[in-house]
Amino acid sequence: MSEPPPARPTVDVSVTVSGAPSPRRLAAWVETLIARALPPRRARAASLSLLVCGDARMRSLNRRHMGEDRPTDVLSFPSGEADFLGDLAIDLAYAARQAAQRGHPVERELQALLAHGLLHLLGHDHETDDGEMFRLQRRLVRAAFGPGPDGVPGEAAGRRGRR
Repeated sequence: MSEPPPARPTVDVSVTVSGAPSPRRLAAWVETLIARALPPRRARAASLSLLVCGDARMRSLNRRHMGEDRPTDVLSFPSGEADFLGDLAIDLAYAARQAAQRGHPVERELQALLAHGLLHLLGHDHETDDGEMFRLQRRLVRAAFGPGPDGVPGEAAGRRGRR
């Protein structure tokens, strides 16, 4: 009798815009990040939901939850529960514009935004931590996806992969 495969994080993906990577691919990226960010036992039990949407939906979410009447790249809504980490929302159009401005593929921008959002779900706050979240983000993105842009502010397109 064979043993069941090890448990994996549960990622519920909803994509409401065209042009996004497949939900399966997005979930695999999130699973990879969770496996790198959490201890193995906690990673296997973790779950989160991910919404990939457009500017109008993100603007509405940002207005309703953050009081900002504009779209943004990523929003994180921690759950406060042990295993359910919370909800992430990523604006694909916003991410595509950022990727074009920064000179890298939208897929890499999405990976960086997923890492950024996950770190917020885990309780990190770049507004108050003297750069610790961004240092973690840099290490997490590179460990999960290899050298390249890591989504940390101030990273110039010409310096990709050297930090």
